[in-house]
Amino acid sequence: MSNDTHSLIATEEDAGQRIDRWLAEHLNLTRSGLQKLLGEGMISVNGRIATKNHRLIAGDQILVSIPAPRSLEVLPQNLPIEIVYEDEDLLVVNKPKGMVVHPAPGNEDGTLVNALLYHCQGRLSSINGVIRPGIVHRIDKDTSGLLMVAKNDSAHLCLAEQIKEHSFTRIYHAVVYGHPQKEGSVRAPIGRSPNDRKKMCVIARNSKPAVTHYRVLEELKGFSHLELRLETGRTHQIRVHMAYIGHPVAGDPVYGPRKVIECLHGQCLHAKTVGFRHPRTGEYMEFTSELPPYFLQFLQALRSKDS
Repeated sequence: MSNDTHSLIATEEDAGQRIDRWLAEHLNLTRSGLQKLLGEGMISVNGRIATKNHRLIAGDQILVSIPAPRSLEVLPQNLPIEIVYEDEDLLVVNKPKGMVVHPAPGNEDGTLVNALLYHCQGRLSSINGVIRPGIVHRIDKDTSGLLMVAKNDSAHLCLAEQIKEHSFTRIYHAVVYGHPQKEGSVRAPIGRSPNDRKKMCVIARNSKPAVTHYRVLEELKGFSHLELRLETGRTHQIRVHMAYIGHPVAGDPVYGPRKVIECLHGQCLHAKTVGFRHPRTGEYMEFTSELPPYFLQFLQALRSKDS
């Protein structure tokens, strides 16, 4: 496969900008990805390989050569997974903290999809392609809890429609910094951060509506245990919304304080309950999982500080 090439010209308004920041705004690439391309000599200015700290001059002709992505071969793997429910149309899986949902560069195996391909012998919906077969909705690597998986396309479409119309129940538990009001709703649109393409943020432009409802279950010293109900399901929604109102999720290395609670190994966030209409029978089904050990141990540690 050939490289993907982009040709751009800097205007007078662009003069003085760093090339990586400027290209991040014009191409759907992260600044770290652009820095890598610059280091590999894949970006040129006026026919010469660009330096990492090049600042644009009006009329600069920039050529960006992006290597074709290496195709991932997703193979079945006999990995332990906890299946809460299964029938001919779907599964409900309790994903452990630290497990990636689907393969991606840097995480090409050992994922939930690899395990599902083995368990289901390849019988998964094809709507999301070979990399994400059966995956109707996702949770982050370091978020634990329940996840829906579709075994066929008709089940996938039905479940996806329930998510779209907000009739799909998703309840999370989290420990957050501080003491928010006893209950409330965060209604703030979420989109890609203009400063870091790997992060999401509350932003008006190029965003989608996002709504999170929460209530405090327990106040602890410096922290609170919350129940959160998703009305929408944007990327990193709970993590972004809680940080937005000044109560980031404990252990969150991206949206939380710079000094991370390392013992949590990521955000203290658990997808506790999922509920949906069965795509074949129309019956409403709901499943709830226990809080995992890491979550309970953190709560106990906080309670011991109060005593």
